[in-house]
Amino acid sequence: MSTSSTAGKVIKCKAAVLWELKKPFSIEEVEVAPPKANEVRLKMVAAGVCRTDDHVVSGQMTSPFPVIVGHEAAGIVESIGEGVTTVKPGDKVIPLFLPQCGKCAVCKHPEANFCVKNDLSVPRGIMEDGTTRFTCRGKPVHHFLGTSSFSEYSVVDEISVVKIDPASPLEKACLIGCGFSTGYGSAVNVAKVTKGSTCAVFGLGGVGLCVIMGCKAAGAARIIAVDLNKDKFAKAKEVGATECINPQDFKKPIHEVLKEMTDGGVDFSFEVIGRHDTMVAALSCCHEAYGVSVIIGVPPGSQDLGMNPMLLLTGRTWKGAFFGGYKGKDSIPKLVADFMAKKFPLESVITHVLPFEKINEGFDLLRSGKSIRTILTF
Repeated sequence: MSTSSTAGKVIKCKAAVLWELKKPFSIEEVEVAPPKANEVRLKMVAAGVCRTDDHVVSGQMTSPFPVIVGHEAAGIVESIGEGVTTVKPGDKVIPLFLPQCGKCAVCKHPEANFCVKNDLSVPRGIMEDGTTRFTCRGKPVHHFLGTSSFSEYSVVDEISVVKIDPASPLEKACLIGCGFSTGYGSAVNVAKVTKGSTCAVFGLGGVGLCVIMGCKAAGAARIIAVDLNKDKFAKAKEVGATECINPQDFKKPIHEVLKEMTDGGVDFSFEVIGRHDTMVAALSCCHEAYGVSVIIGVPPGSQDLGMNPMLLLTGRTWKGAFFGGYKGKDSIPKLVADFMAKKFPLESVITHVLPFEKINEGFDLLRSGKSIRTILTF
């Protein structure tokens, strides 16, 4: 069991609480209960500002309120509950918003990662045992995706945390907890981009840039970056895009432009925005006989998408995945090791670093398109 002076005690600390929809984050003092059996309490060191967190604020993604969001992070184990064997106090870790229980049919499937213990399909905002570890102003506060990283301390289930290299710089490695892995893995694991191929990437936020890095690592010959914000083009080229286009510069629909540019369509396309129109455009721009299109952006809740099945009947593949198809416990330590070996430039997507208390400023930067990734430091 743990030896830290705070082990077994309630910790009072600061957290960013969302009390209701469409309101700013409120920095509050919260009480974080000690971990129960098979749970781990972490001290956060760094957390990224991801669009998925903003989807909770806007209501595009449902969550019970009040809630502490945040899911892209890195920290240090403060204490462990009974029965925890994979981490110990003092370990550097990354929390997993997609758990890996290791026992369900998904975890046993070699190609799948959407563990049945996930809190994404039907967000409950509670621990495995059905309760929460956060209290604020006498009220229980919900967890988010089993991680809740916008808090100085958080409690996670053991299936939702993985130990990483003790030498890793957490203020960069935290991106491997979501943005980097989601983008890079969508290219190398989900699409399985091939050498010499042509790719189109819709949306040049942090995840979109990491898709470009993945396409480049896989040996794609052409990587066409698509965004309405021209300010993102220089960065896209820096990480590997060969061309950048703005749909507003053309009279015809962007999928037709792309088909003309690529002699019938791209080999692989990626939607990294979360809009229905761009999802259909990304599908339509890939080659009708062999194109593969991957959905990465989270779509608006409760709305169905209309598309013509002929788009698939001719031979296209349409697929999607969370977290780049990676199984967290298996893959994150390897990705951190690759980052430490300088195999990809994580730094290039970090545009701002702010103290955690300035979280609202971080989200303003995201919403205005002025940042790519903002890292909050604790």
